[in-house]
Amino acid sequence: MMNYKGYIGSVEYDDEAHIFTGEVVNTKTVITFQGTNVDEIENEFRASVDDYLEWCKQDNIEPEKPYSGDIHISISPMFHSQIAVAAKVMNMSVNHFVEKSLQDEMAKMQLVF
Repeated sequence: MMNYKGYIGSVEYDDEAHIFTGEVVNTKTVITFQGTNVDEIENEFRASVDDYLEWCKQDNIEPEKPYSGDIHISISPMFHSQIAVAAKVMNMSVNHFVEKSLQDEMAKMQLVF
């Protein structure tokens, strides 16, 4: 994963075309890039983000911001109750309990940025 101006890029290698292809993964807007080596893919990632921001500026459009930090989920009332009790036992807010739980899972997947 690459990070530039808050935009996160993910890269895959296409072994048939012998190129790296990438996409910004934390926006709804599709922002892609490609390159033939590590330096080129990193440069193209940054250039694609800059191009997107410049395009927005020229068209007087507010660029899509990478995620705000608010997340809304629906869970069963029973599970909500269990989370609230667990958070209280751990002397945490529900928000902090959920955030810590998600951070722990992300660390297991080695996806912490």
